[in-house]
Amino acid sequence: MSNTIESSLPSGAGAGALPGDRFDDGTGLKNMEQLIQLRWIAVMGQVATIAVVHFGFDIQLPLEQLAIVLGGLVAFNIVSHLRCRTRRRVTNTELLVALLVDVFVLTLELYLTGGATNPFVYLYLLQVILGAVLLKTWSIWTMVAVTVACFMGLALFSRPLALAFDPQDGLASPYILGTLICFALNAALLVTFVTRISRNLRARDAHLADLRQRAAEEEHIVRMGLLASGAAHELGTPLATLSVILGDWRRMPTFQRDPELLQEADEMQAQLRRCKAIVSGILLSAGEARGESSARTTVRTFLDDLVGEWRATRTLVAFEYDNRFGHDLPMVSDSTLKQMIGNVLDNALEASPDWLRLVAERVGDELVLCVADAGPGFAPEMLTQFGKPYRSTKGRPGGGLGLFLVVNVARTLGGTVSARNLEGGGAEVRVSLPLAAITLEGDPVGS
Repeated sequence: MSNTIESSLPSGAGAGALPGDRFDDGTGLKNMEQLIQLRWIAVMGQVATIAVVHFGFDIQLPLEQLAIVLGGLVAFNIVSHLRCRTRRRVTNTELLVALLVDVFVLTLELYLTGGATNPFVYLYLLQVILGAVLLKTWSIWTMVAVTVACFMGLALFSRPLALAFDPQDGLASPYILGTLICFALNAALLVTFVTRISRNLRARDAHLADLRQRAAEEEHIVRMGLLASGAAHELGTPLATLSVILGDWRRMPTFQRDPELLQEADEMQAQLRRCKAIVSGILLSAGEARGESSARTTVRTFLDDLVGEWRATRTLVAFEYDNRFGHDLPMVSDSTLKQMIGNVLDNALEASPDWLRLVAERVGDELVLCVADAGPGFAPEMLTQFGKPYRSTKGRPGGGLGLFLVVNVARTLGGTVSARNLEGGGAEVRVSLPLAAITLEGDPVGS
């Protein structure tokens, strides 16, 4: 079995977005749906209880009035269900109103069926506990005050119900039996729905922690970008000075008479031009065009040119490149995207100097790049921390930033990066980028 780890960012997540009061991951909506399910169970349970009490125990209940109350509860639940189908954010106030409606309906039913002497009066506790789990502090105390007031009102104004207490009869007593059913119902509903609601809240907290981690990583990238941009500015002057000096050296008689010196001077100038290109790329990524600007191209041409430039500046033993993209699409050559793909290739080359493979293909609406090598593969702890800064097995300061930048550039574009160890040895890094983020829409190739 292959070891696999994947890093991704939901499409549309803005860089540097911090979770706050406006953050919404759907937890409120999920909790409202739980309340709707609980309310349907309550309706069915109340219908069954009323039928058993009225016809089984021969205790007369105001069936018509109870039917009206239950009909209102059903109507409210249907409205709540339609509200949830809009998928809009559910606020704390809406949850409070929903729970208060449940308390109001329960109060009416208890008023018609014995008030405070009804053993099902303890269902108020269920509403309070649900409020304690779902609501903000002020709303919880509002629930407590309302339920206490309703209980007191039932004790003062409810209709009496002919229900013998008879504790000595044990479970044969309708009151004791009703209390037992109420306790079992409370316990079962609390275990079921509080567990589900707690799971929703834990999922929300985990998602918030993940967003905070991503925000910290993006802030780290911003700091690195500022540092790189400043360094590029500082390097511009000494590089220009070196270029002038090398030009003067090549014209000196000593160099003109010595072909070896002249060849070394040419090599130094080539490396100097490469340094200038790197500096220009850094400044271009920072929005400060020092050299050539981004050029219009196509996906296939962009990949072919990128691979050609990369191969020309590296010492390779065996490199396989397979461009299977298919129908070409227009795009703009982006230096950040070039650096990202170059980082993946450089990491693979360091792990496997003798063999490397790059396969580019179109899968649905995504550009998929697979870089495979014949190296030792990723250590298990590296796979679990894939894409985190300063996680590297190279043993040098600052290692691990290459893949960190790769993962975050892909996230910014709405894509994913995954890594796995191959069964026959070596490793594979898979980069998936949505075509909508890198291509020009509605513009045919060659126009």
